Amino acid sequence: MRGVRIVEQTAKSVINAVPGMPFKWSINPYRGCYHGCRFCYARRTHTFLENDGNGEWASTIYVKVNAAAVVRAEVARRNWMHEHVAIGTATDPYQPLEARYRITRGILEALRDYDTPAGIITRSLLVLRDIDVLQSLARGPGVGVSVSVATLDESLAREIEPTVAPPRQRLRAVRMLADAGIDVSVALAPIIPRITDAAESIEAVVRAAREAGARRVWHNTLNLHDVTRETFFAYLREKRPELLVEYASLYRSKYAPGVIAREIDAKVERAYASSPQRPVERITPRATLQLSLI
Repeated sequence: MRGVRIVEQTAKSVINAVPGMPFKWSINPYRGCYHGCRFCYARRTHTFLENDGNGEWASTIYVKVNAAAVVRAEVARRNWMHEHVAIGTATDPYQPLEARYRITRGILEALRDYDTPAGIITRSLLVLRDIDVLQSLARGPGVGVSVSVATLDESLAREIEPTVAPPRQRLRAVRMLADAGIDVSVALAPIIPRITDAAESIEAVVRAAREAGARRVWHNTLNLHDVTRETFFAYLREKRPELLVEYASLYRSKYAPGVIAREIDAKVERAYASSPQRPVERITPRATLQLSLI
């Protein structure tokens, strides 16, 4: 991880209340993310510490070194209601630094020991290291893992997710988690208009997710907050200049027009309808569409 500045911090609290989302509580062991995905909505969180969410998002990473101990203290309180906690909503909890610090593992152990269910979202194969803890959570309060796969096109994946393992490797991780008895989903997210939203691309990911043993796929459409917008438009200028004018029209706000989002939703549903598997169960928690694969 050459060129990365690591800032170790101590946190006073780690479990955060999250209003207006399908989940009530979240944990982010790190701030910043080595993956450097071009579309990452969380880049704006770097500006909260007066960092550059574009240039420094992947090169200045804050490590909450005492996070596991703080979580253990928080879930040990008498007033803790043992509600579901989402891990990795604004950073990847299994980015490379986790191999050294093992903070996410410590957090999972604390949640297991205090009967608190968890959900994890990651793009990293490092999640496989913690299969033993995930299995014990699965036998107890419950756990779900979502592995993000935006496209099966490896060259495109390298463009938009520069340091992430290739899609097929992530799908092998899905298979290993499923075989270990973990409730695992694939996050087809974000779907990027005119880049990853072709029906064939969506169908390929849905099919591969099912074959890998994922129980669900959930998706959303690209959002461009102010900081992410700057990063993403820089990517367009470098790799997809023919889309610059169209994107300037599409993303006059942080959200794509409703008609685009509805078109993408329809493509995902058709990907299920064309499958010979069981009928699709549609779950729509706010802006996220989840479809059962079983």
